[in-house]
Amino acid sequence: MLEKPNIQDAVILSHLNAEYNQHAKELRFLPLGADMGTAVYQVSANDGTDYFLKLRKGFKELSVTIPLFLKSQGVKEIISPIETKSNQGWADFGEYKMILYPFIKGVNGFEAELSNGHKRTLGVTLKAIHSAPILPELKRQIPQETFSPKFRESMKSFQETVDEQTYDDPIAAKLAEFIKSKHGEIDHLIEKANVLASELQSKPLEFVLCHADIHGGNMLIGETGEFHVVDWDTPLLAPKERDLMFIGGGIDKIWKTEQDEVLFYEGYGDAKINFAALAYYRYERVIEDLVAFCEQLLLSDEGGTDRDQVYRWFVSNFESGGSIDIADKTGYPNEDTK
Repeated sequence: MLEKPNIQDAVILSHLNAEYNQHAKELRFLPLGADMGTAVYQVSANDGTDYFLKLRKGFKELSVTIPLFLKSQGVKEIISPIETKSNQGWADFGEYKMILYPFIKGVNGFEAELSNGHKRTLGVTLKAIHSAPILPELKRQIPQETFSPKFRESMKSFQETVDEQTYDDPIAAKLAEFIKSKHGEIDHLIEKANVLASELQSKPLEFVLCHADIHGGNMLIGETGEFHVVDWDTPLLAPKERDLMFIGGGIDKIWKTEQDEVLFYEGYGDAKINFAALAYYRYERVIEDLVAFCEQLLLSDEGGTDRDQVYRWFVSNFESGGSIDIADKTGYPNEDTK
């Protein structure tokens, strides 16, 4: 959320102090992230300690229980939430859930270039996540990949809607015209994802714990160079390519050369890549992002100054060398080894 929600700081502070053992005295809103349902703050306590507060709509318990589990498995790059006075990983706060973390001063992978060591560390971290022995009780709670056509069908529906509807909001109107101009390219995306999904559904696949959103915005580099993986809002049991598709997938600007990918796999280790899965996830991620942007701009006029940025994010997928081009060039021999 780039625009501060209409909640008084004093109300947030009062609730924090009622729920947690920390004594918060000051808040600072941080305009971070593309999720308009999540607001984040830096919290300063009376003893001088700083914390990171997330107010989240549509909260899922797994976003707390998974990092706690991974921490118990010794994955030190995971940041776990701070428990409330009642030993919960979150607190209710109206339409939001309140989640408090240690504050690590640093920058994310969109704001600073990852070093060679960070790229290797990400590889080590993802390997540890993908290899984690998940207890059956926790495993039953984690969603499993089904290669659902949900987002493909939603994007088709938005294509039909913009052909029939007019919009008073100028950003929505501009997006509608852009979607109409890219009708063929969007159809191509959907068709490629449909074909690959059908192929993958017919094959036995190994499912592992995936972060499922491992882009630069969910990597945190501390002031002393320490590397962290954050934001467990969408964990998934899926082929490892669900995460590996981000490495060079065009979702962020981290992976600029083949050497960058080599560094990652030095940390991850040998991996037989299913290129059909890798291509599918790259196409599907583009479609999922386009749908999310359509929902924000075509189904609502809320968002203020966020709206123009969301439009630019939508358009950027179609640029030369962007995420669509990369998905098209992924290709997929039966399997290969990185």
